[in-house]
Amino acid sequence: MAEKNLTLVTEFLLIAFTEYPEQAFPLFLLFLFIYLITLLGNWGMIILIHVDRRLHTPMYFLLSHLSFMDICYSSVTVPQMLAMLLELGAALSYTRCAAQFFLFTFFGSIDCYLLALMAYDRYVAVCQPLLYATIMTQKVRLGFVAGAYTAGLFSALVRTVSAFTLSFCGTNEIDFIFCDLPPLLKLTCGDSYTQEVVIIVFAIFVIPACMVVILVSYLFIIVAIMKIPSTGGRAKTFSTCTSHLTSVSLFFGTLIFMYLRNNSGQSSKEDRVVSVFYTAVIPMLNPLIYSLRNKEVKEALRKSLNRAKLS
Repeated sequence: MAEKNLTLVTEFLLIAFTEYPEQAFPLFLLFLFIYLITLLGNWGMIILIHVDRRLHTPMYFLLSHLSFMDICYSSVTVPQMLAMLLELGAALSYTRCAAQFFLFTFFGSIDCYLLALMAYDRYVAVCQPLLYATIMTQKVRLGFVAGAYTAGLFSALVRTVSAFTLSFCGTNEIDFIFCDLPPLLKLTCGDSYTQEVVIIVFAIFVIPACMVVILVSYLFIIVAIMKIPSTGGRAKTFSTCTSHLTSVSLFFGTLIFMYLRNNSGQSSKEDRVVSVFYTAVIPMLNPLIYSLRNKEVKEALRKSLNRAKLS
């Protein structure tokens, strides 16, 4: 192996979207617009849920935390991507890269757990409506959220320690928008089998485990809906789940593409487009999905806007 390939990496250089300098500023304006809409939409959702008493239910309690997580994990990556586009590259120290990886994994893992908990909430609401208030008490809700945060913290710690005990050598350029696992693994040298096994095992406990909870919950929901005699009743019941199903499909679809597929022969350009989708676009879309397809949110928003006009 050439000597230059044995040089240990102490700094990483993010170079995504820098091969076409003439496109950097238009992309900067586009991603800045997306980020501002993300902040406005998610903070608006959190405030709306807080001020409207009709939205003080378990589902919207979980949704408020999902909106907060969307703000957090989008803020871990998008501002740095904006700086990278302005400067045509962004240098990150080893410590800063590890911190970004930890925070993104932490917030992203909590997002997965919250979507799984929201599926369980829909299961209880549809399949056991008479016991819904008894099962989804405030204490249970707080316990669910605390468990999601704790599990996210543990997962992020293990994956970050495992990833950054690897040796990185050779080039320090990452053709990606942030310090994420797939591009980092391309820079490893030496024996990384043990760390990669730990990373994969904990990935299985986040993405597939949450997907199993979601799929099982919706299996019971579908069975319950099919037992409703009227077509209108089935449609009305299923409509309470469509927003969550849309959000789940978008989020987990992109995560599966990035983390649970065969990485051989993958395209860096393809990966970074997908990464933009789940770090910037989906957090922007979630408030729209839950407001445009939800009568309760639309009604609460309409009344809040009317109150604002009158004042």
